[in-house]
Order: sequence, then C-alpha cells, then structure tokens
Amino acid sequence: MPARGGRSTSNPWGRLRAPDLDPLEAMGLPSKGDNRLLDFKTQERYYTKIVERYMSFCSESGERDELLRRFASLDLRDGATGGSAAPRPVQSPSTSAAPPLPAGSTKALSVVMMALRKLREGIVASSRADDFAVQSYLFCIRLSVLVKHAESYHPAILHLLRAIHPMHPLTGLELHEVVAYLVLDAACRRGDLADAFALRRSHGLKDGKVDAVLRALAHDNYVAFRRVKGAVDGHRASLMEMAEGEMRVHTLKCFGRTYLSVEREFLETWTATGWEVLRTRDGVGWQLDGDKVVIRRVKGR
Repeated sequence: MPARGGRSTSNPWGRLRAPDLDPLEAMGLPSKGDNRLLDFKTQERYYTKIVERYMSFCSESGERDELLRRFASLDLRDGATGGSAAPRPVQSPSTSAAPPLPAGSTKALSVVMMALRKLREGIVASSRADDFAVQSYLFCIRLSVLVKHAESYHPAILHLLRAIHPMHPLTGLELHEVVAYLVLDAACRRGDLADAFALRRSHGLKDGKVDAVLRALAHDNYVAFRRVKGAVDGHRASLMEMAEGEMRVHTLKCFGRTYLSVEREFLETWTATGWEVLRTRDGVGWQLDGDKVVIRRVKGR
C-alpha cells in the first residue's frame, strides 16, 4: 500500500518499470514536431543505428535467396513505413507458392524503413547537403528499390537530384546510378515510356542495358526483357520486376491469338513460368493434355 501522503513505498514490486524503447522507433518524425533530427550529430548517430539494424537483419536472414525473399515479402503499402508491416504472399516463378516466412521476420526491416523516412525528413528540414546527406540518401534509395517501395525511393531520388546535387555534386558513378533508377522507374513501374525516354535524354544517360530495357518494353519483347533482367544487378532487376507481370500477360495473349496448342515446355520457356503458376496466378484457362497445352479447339473436332 502507498505510504501516508500518497508516496509509494520503496518496495520494488510497487514500482512500474519503464518500457524498453527501441532507439529507432523512439525518435519522432520532424514533420510531426520532433526536432531532434534537425541536429547534424544526432542525424549521424541515428544513421549509424539504422545501418547496424539493417546489417543485423541481413545476418539473421542468412542466405542471399532468403534475404531477397524477405525483401519481396515486405508490404509497406499500408501506412507507408508506419509501424509494423504485414508480409505479403510471395510467388516463385516456378512454383505455386513459397514457404511461409517466420513470424515477425520483416519487422526489423519495416522499422529500418520508417527510420529512414524520419532521417530524410530531418535532412530536408535542416537543408543539409554534404557527403553525409548523399550517403544517407543513396542508402535509402538502394534499400527502397530492393523492397519496391516507390513512396520512399522516388521522392528521395528527386530530392537528391534537384536539391542536394546542385549544392553538393554527386560523383559520376552515383549520378549515373540514380538517373538509371529514375528512368527504369518511369518505364517499368509507371509504364510511361515517353517520360522514360525524356528523362534519359534530359539527364544525358548513356547506358546500354537501360536502352535495351526500353527497347524491349517498346516492342513488347518479353524474351529480350528477361535476357536483360538476367544481366543487370539486383537493384535494376527489382525495378524491372514491376513490369514483368504485364509483359508476361501480353506474351500469353500473343500465344492465345497465334496458336491452337503448344508444347508445355515451350510455353513455360517463353513465359519463364511453370504451368501451375500460369494457371493459378495468371488465370490461364487453357487445358493441359499430357505434355501439350490446348489453347483453342477447332469447332467440329
């Protein structure tokens, strides 16, 4: 019982223990009134914690394929990096579904993404444009591209190019990398080839692989598209995946207009997708007859 005068006793069982706060989550958004991230030193310490948390997430994921699967499973559409993120179903190109992810496996990554948003707001609000700002933005852009979170990487690219680069120029390699992401985003995510070509021209981008992607999209050439996708790094491949579904569906429509039947292996090779996945994910209603896929039956037969 409390002592006379309302003072609590010294008994430890009568005390409430303060909750352990995650240092990344404890920091608030500058746009919501938390001004701590306007201080340059605080920004740098916070960034160090973000990188440490990300490296820990990568170590816990283990193999590269598992890490990429966790990237693909993270769904940040609800709340845009606010709070916890529920994993979204992951479809493999050759199987119907990947094994379920461990509970909470993407929690650390969603916290990192939210922390990067806070850091970006702090950098913008403090008008910072130096090596640290460039490094932080590049880290954010690369990670956001891998998890396909356009709400993070697209505004970050624009701020880096329009606000930071004029005051603190990027290196030639950094500029080339970021502009390539911007062009691929326009072509693959937004489906705006005209803007992609305009961006490539206005920024003077000279990149044979980016040009090959644009040509493949312009000609609906899924085979060429997949060939380029296999030759680029993981970040560009992640952006290209945003157009892959539409390219595959277009290829299936071409099969539907051209053939009465095809060998199953031929269809799977050209679509880079197993038959069961085509049927369950892409809604293909054709019939399988042994090793042959019957697309249309001639009337009277």
